[in-house]
Amino acid sequence: MASIYDKAAIYDLIENEDRYLICQNHWKAVFDNRPIQTCLDVSIGTGSVTLPLSELQVKLSGSDLSESMLENCRKKAAAKNIDIELQCCDFRAVASRFSQKFDCVASTGNSLPYVTNEDVCKTLEQMDALINPGGYLYFDIRNWDKILRERNRFYLYNPFFDGDTRINLIQVWDYHEDDTMTFNLLYTFEKDNRIFQKEKFEEHYIPVKKQILLDKLAQMGYGDIEVMNFPVQQPYTDIDDVDWYCVIAKKSRRA
Repeated sequence: MASIYDKAAIYDLIENEDRYLICQNHWKAVFDNRPIQTCLDVSIGTGSVTLPLSELQVKLSGSDLSESMLENCRKKAAAKNIDIELQCCDFRAVASRFSQKFDCVASTGNSLPYVTNEDVCKTLEQMDALINPGGYLYFDIRNWDKILRERNRFYLYNPFFDGDTRINLIQVWDYHEDDTMTFNLLYTFEKDNRIFQKEKFEEHYIPVKKQILLDKLAQMGYGDIEVMNFPVQQPYTDIDDVDWYCVIAKKSRRA
């Protein structure tokens, strides 16, 4: 079954100016009072989450395993006159692909759980190798603790539009005995109340619990570890109950 990341044009159909501004305001809040002028996103995809940083005077670089996604990122960056360095590589080996260090290295879009928990920890080490002393490591991720606790099967999106075409997206989650999961992404396209196209994609994940991530950051010597809702503008009463969260942590200046 095809991956949605091989069909970047379909992946980006959900994007619009409102979502762009949500991400921009998210970064304004997260980076507030943090001296971040350069940022590398090691799972940048088409740039949906981090391209808004460029309008906040942050020099952005990116990498991703999908060349299809990176090509869309290049087009979107060019349309906004954003100068960006992009590398096609696995984030488990990203430290060898960039010669400079950054004020912040990020992983966005719930990308870390595509690899084993052990490899997630290795990826955090690769990210750490590219962060300036006193800089920041950031990631956003689905709340896998909540997913495994509640074991819901359906994740619904509001319909969105491409011109006069209405697009419906639903995710159906399959839980496997080996503790991995398959997200089935089901798209339908309709005009005049008739479906004329259907697309199905499968994404395979290995859930990673929040404590594993926080323990790894502490082990690497990170401090000022802050866990927030993603995006931060969304209200919540308990971080354990949000669907997505983000983490930002500060690297020691002695590193």
